[in-house]
Amino acid sequence: MLGRLILGGALAAAATPALAAGEPVTRLVDCRSGSCLLVSGRREDAATPVAINGHAVPVDGARKWRVRLPVDTVRSWSLPHARTITVAVGGKASEARLPLGLLGRSERLTMLVVRAK
Repeated sequence: MLGRLILGGALAAAATPALAAGEPVTRLVDCRSGSCLLVSGRREDAATPVAINGHAVPVDGARKWRVRLPVDTVRSWSLPHARTITVAVGGKASEARLPLGLLGRSERLTMLVVRAK
């Protein structure tokens, strides 16, 4: 039983490599202008600049930082249907996954069929 719990914890950590490695993460949140993308991460020095898709952004926090960007801003800084954004902390850039469908097109479904097996 204990072995299964340890294995389950290891698999959960492997399934979220961005969180395990300290890479930037994103999520959709409410803000004054509507919907915003919250990007958060860590840095060694509080003075290290942060850029998203090549644009310098002012962040809240010191070593543990976060920034809220309106979805329209993220859309204008990204390629159509992008699934990631580039987050550069100092000179080190990494890709952060966007929430599913954030920059995709919306589809109108006439019918959705769900079958149970």
